[in-house]
Amino acid sequence: MGKKAYIKAIEYYLPENILTNEQITEKFPEWSAEKVTNKVGISERHLAGIDETAVDMAHQAAEKLFSMNTGLREKVDFLLLCSQSVDYKLPSSSCILQNSLGLKTSCGAFDINLGCSGYEYGLAVAKGLIISNIATNVLVITSETYTKYIHPDDKGNQTIFGDAATASIISTDGFAEIGEFVLGTDGSGAETLIVKTGGARYPDKTGAYTINENGDTQWDDNLYMDGGAIFNFTADVVPLMVEQILKKENMELDNIDLWVFHQANKYMINYLRKLIRIDKDKFYVYMENVGNTVSSTIPIALCEAQKEGLLRGNVLLAGFGVGLSWGATVLRCK
Repeated sequence: MGKKAYIKAIEYYLPENILTNEQITEKFPEWSAEKVTNKVGISERHLAGIDETAVDMAHQAAEKLFSMNTGLREKVDFLLLCSQSVDYKLPSSSCILQNSLGLKTSCGAFDINLGCSGYEYGLAVAKGLIISNIATNVLVITSETYTKYIHPDDKGNQTIFGDAATASIISTDGFAEIGEFVLGTDGSGAETLIVKTGGARYPDKTGAYTINENGDTQWDDNLYMDGGAIFNFTADVVPLMVEQILKKENMELDNIDLWVFHQANKYMINYLRKLIRIDKDKFYVYMENVGNTVSSTIPIALCEAQKEGLLRGNVLLAGFGVGLSWGATVLRCK
């Protein structure tokens, strides 16, 4: 029998600053705090400090993990950082983290530029490193400061996104064996969730904006999300992805003991749950006090589900979003 890969430990970090629905509706009185909570399922979200970066948060999440798991720091031989809000164009932020965390210099490290499906991709790469004998203990970090990309007048995205970082150790033993994967990409939808300026294509901020056919404002220099297009994408892709991963695992819907989807927003994931016909009691939701933290939503949910004693049997993870990109796997939990 070949080598296997497991999740050995997970922890997460939330920045101190909190933005409540009441604070948002003070600025946008046409909405009520209750209406926001009912629609998106989020009451508050954490915001990175002015001088706090995704790399700072990644460091905090990893240090929390090491403090709870004595001796793991010295065993890490590969570091993967999933983030779309890194400190510099170069060098790789994973290299900065290797040094700040005091990891050995024989540790491999690179960045993964992915959003909502990033944790599944990180698990896939980590599993590949382990079963190919390249690494034994892989530190997978997700960290995002999307709120720094949001325009102050963009009330929609302000209600949804929060900042957070997570740290997981993927190893040759642990509490959850990592199964097969289904991964996918459709770059034709790249502009449905985008920050247009700041990269090589459009390096300079323009200050420009347009009003689209739905009456939504699209700023060049800030996060833009076409909610309708993203919703249609998930409705098309996620049920098929679930079908494909179950087929790979020779499982049926009833064989899954817990479902952990990317915590996009309450309306979207409830729609998907009903569309796929998932039992509500098996569908884990954890977003009310953290918001949509992009690549960190699934590991945060796993961490909380573990505390509640819910990680047992077969747990299906499904991420989907910016890219457009998607990924799923099944964990076999002890």
